[in-house]
Amino acid sequence: MTTVSLPRREEWPDFRHHWSLDPNCVYLNHGSFGPSPICVQERRRSLIDELESQPMSFLVRKLPDYFQESATALAGFLRCEVDSIAFVPNATSAMNVVAQNLELSPDDEVLLTDHEYGAVVRIWGQRCARSGAKTTRVRLPDSFENDDEIVEAITAAVTPKTKVLVVSHVTSATGLILPIEEICRAAKERGLIVVVDGPHAPAMVKVNLRELDCDFYCASCHKWMSAAFGSGFLYVRRRYKQGLMPSVTSWGRSLDGRDFNWRDEFHWPGTVDPTTYLTVGTAISFLEEIGLPRFRELTHSLAQYARSRLLELTDRSPLSTDTNQYYGSMVAVPLDVPIPDNLKPGEPHPLQLWLASQGVETLFVDWKGECHLRVSCHLYNSPEQIDRLIELLLESKMLQSRGD
Repeated sequence: MTTVSLPRREEWPDFRHHWSLDPNCVYLNHGSFGPSPICVQERRRSLIDELESQPMSFLVRKLPDYFQESATALAGFLRCEVDSIAFVPNATSAMNVVAQNLELSPDDEVLLTDHEYGAVVRIWGQRCARSGAKTTRVRLPDSFENDDEIVEAITAAVTPKTKVLVVSHVTSATGLILPIEEICRAAKERGLIVVVDGPHAPAMVKVNLRELDCDFYCASCHKWMSAAFGSGFLYVRRRYKQGLMPSVTSWGRSLDGRDFNWRDEFHWPGTVDPTTYLTVGTAISFLEEIGLPRFRELTHSLAQYARSRLLELTDRSPLSTDTNQYYGSMVAVPLDVPIPDNLKPGEPHPLQLWLASQGVETLFVDWKGECHLRVSCHLYNSPEQIDRLIELLLESKMLQSRGD
């Protein structure tokens, strides 16, 4: 295995000063909880100050315009109509809305892939249990090497009973990028309702919702876009807007008497702190000032370097060919590390906890019964941090061999 070459270390751009991360922490888990840059934090603090200084003015008179300003920035970023997106706390919240609103009968099937996020599988499992419908799972190729193979695996699982396809844009456990345009196109040709789970996609990859033939797109802005924690969105195709209801029923209208808009059901769920959503434009501006192509190139290069170094430690096969077609800023690599039999669901792997005690935050994933290390890279990361991770993994092997 040839190690990926990077620019000379002294030439690697340093963006760490844009974040307030603990300098003693090597943070390689942006995919789970991605910290926002200082400019986003400052924007939110100023909004909170404004809210606390005059709540009536902020919530009743200013908030509708603030929402529109933030939604306009997000719609431009996603290449869609501003009236097609509503703010929600995260992709999970958005997925719950979709599942609760779609009508299902006992004869219907909801098709998901074997790469779907556990919470998403649970959402649709419970929804189908209530309606008498059922979920089915399709196994995707063990290694992503060809778009046609991925699309064909999904379409081959469609039956006359299949009504809904739920599919990731970028998978959570493995960081793999699916050929979402081709999948959506094939699904619509078969008359399916298409729900895309996309929390990791916006910013990591290009998202053009005007061209993407899906009915719903559920995502988070606090992932790779790096807006404030608790900011997400739901994209809804025109025919599904009427009567769409949120998980929490409130007044269903704006507070300043404006004409009704379907997003009012979502934007006023009662008294909450809405400032997270209002940081989205600042986060987008930050990435655009750096340059989205540069952001994607740098973070993919780090993920590619991490992949190369990790594969040196194992004889296992990678999950895809080595191309940004199938992974971007985040990559998962199988390791020769056992998963303890007594590990509880959701409990961190002991090696993940040990790495954290050494100042390196990352994520170990049980993927199909094998231990995978998922490395997430953002602009605040560097090649030296990848090297530190590898050093610790080698040290852990030495410790295990000595029985320490």
